[in-house]
Amino acid sequence: MIFNGRSFLFVALGCGITFVCASGIHAQQTADPSLQTRPASGQDQEPDPLKRQRSDEEQFKARNQVRQELKGAYKTWLDQDVAYIITDEERKAFKNLGNDEEREAFIEQFWLRRNPNPDSPDNEFREEHYRRIQYANDHYAAGKPGWKTDRGHMYIAFGPPDSTDSHPSGGSYQRPQDEGGGETSTFPFEVWHYRYLEGIGENIDMEFVDTCQCGDYHFTIDRSEKDALSKVPGAGLTQYEEMGMAKKADRFKGGFENLGAGPMSSQNQSKEFDRIELAAKLFAPPPIKFADLESAMSEHKLLTGPVFPFDVRTDFVKVTSSTVLVPVTLQIRNRDITFVTKDGVAKGVVNILGKVTTLTHKTVQTFEDTVEVEQPAELLEKSLDRKSIYWKAVPLLPGLYRLDIAIKDVNNPDHLGIYGKSLEVPAYHDEKLGTSSLILADQIYPVSSHDIGQGSCVIGNIHICPRVTPNPATPVSYKRNQDLNFWMQVYNLGINDQTKSNEAKVTYQIIDSATNAVVFEKEQDSKDFGEHSDQLTVEKTLPVAGLQPGKYKVTIKINDEISKQEIAQSAPFVVE
Repeated sequence: MIFNGRSFLFVALGCGITFVCASGIHAQQTADPSLQTRPASGQDQEPDPLKRQRSDEEQFKARNQVRQELKGAYKTWLDQDVAYIITDEERKAFKNLGNDEEREAFIEQFWLRRNPNPDSPDNEFREEHYRRIQYANDHYAAGKPGWKTDRGHMYIAFGPPDSTDSHPSGGSYQRPQDEGGGETSTFPFEVWHYRYLEGIGENIDMEFVDTCQCGDYHFTIDRSEKDALSKVPGAGLTQYEEMGMAKKADRFKGGFENLGAGPMSSQNQSKEFDRIELAAKLFAPPPIKFADLESAMSEHKLLTGPVFPFDVRTDFVKVTSSTVLVPVTLQIRNRDITFVTKDGVAKGVVNILGKVTTLTHKTVQTFEDTVEVEQPAELLEKSLDRKSIYWKAVPLLPGLYRLDIAIKDVNNPDHLGIYGKSLEVPAYHDEKLGTSSLILADQIYPVSSHDIGQGSCVIGNIHICPRVTPNPATPVSYKRNQDLNFWMQVYNLGINDQTKSNEAKVTYQIIDSATNAVVFEKEQDSKDFGEHSDQLTVEKTLPVAGLQPGKYKVTIKINDEISKQEIAQSAPFVVE
């Protein structure tokens, strides 16, 4: 291409203009920093990959990568230590935990749920469980650890039998009539008898046979399995076979028991399914007693029948630095219970099922029980205005939970009641002054040394049954001829290094809610309570006869003179 002078000039001017415009734009951007960060518009803007929402598959994969593999001591605990006592729901929940810290908390709660005395530092259930494992390993090992054998399994799950019929060498055996009678020779075998097993029944017999004669007794529901001569022609005949009334070959025509004909053999066939059912119960995880209540509570169904009303109160009492006892009190009016009269006695029965779950719907505690209310038939009408109380202490870690309770009137199956509410369990920090719930009760009295921490409405060595109202805002009521009983514990008091004792002022007041005037006040030193540790218990009984009808509140104030902390709790009540 050939350029002339004019063309060259136009080209040069065009380049200059382009250069100047570009330079101007650059200068403008330098002068105005906001223009530098202005995002591109339209299709030129690309999404930030760090802010993109992950798909369900990616989220699931990420959770699996975070979850630590179950191994070591935790795998041993699940597969060996508690293999026979952990429920399927608990096993599933434990496997879904993401780290060792959660597993430690789960294990602590697992044993606390089974502790018959939550206030005791020693868990009797756990100690007995590990004692049984050790006993099984010492006495039932047979080429494998004793806990893996069937006898070890039953011993760990149900404890020692009430009686044992042992034939360690087998040999000559006179059959009982229900096994056909007659004499035979057996393999080594044992029969364990339990008078009662909860959830299974009464007079339970477990039979174990060592067919290999190697010391490994296995559980069997076939009582003919111990017969060493069962397949030897003409030997070990039953009573009818000896009399020519039956043939030995007839034993093997079907059925899982080959006992042979005898005086009571006609009853054996009808009991075969009973023996199968027994075996299923013995090897199954603990069942839920009230399946209908479990369904109503978990599915949140609308109640089709009349609502069964009841009131619930929850309190909080510190047990350890990481465990809080949560007493749950249910109050049911006798008038709402269906009574059935028989032999001059009116009886009402209520099934109760409770469940505590986390925010992720993991079950951490369950409780189930049956409350029976009995009255002489002629006094039933007068007792309908009374109230029945059910009390259960549940150990929990600090945190936020949901408490669900379902009740059923057994004599009126459509009469159900359901309760559900959030439950915030407080944390008691070591350096911070804290208190339990302030409980207003009907009675307060010490229990005997044998009943400490046991039974309904027992906290430590004190029997205290809270008064329950339909909701926390409704005050409890007292008549003028009754006593006002209140109880509260104080935690984390400071300790004097020289006297090794606490130094605090405890003030309790009765305040008229209408005028906010203090109508009663008393101050005491912490030493007056006879406790010199970092914890003390305030319990008091005051007559309300001197109070005029009206609304009041009781307030307890704690002034710790060592840590220089103060704390107070109040509870309303009404004098009628």
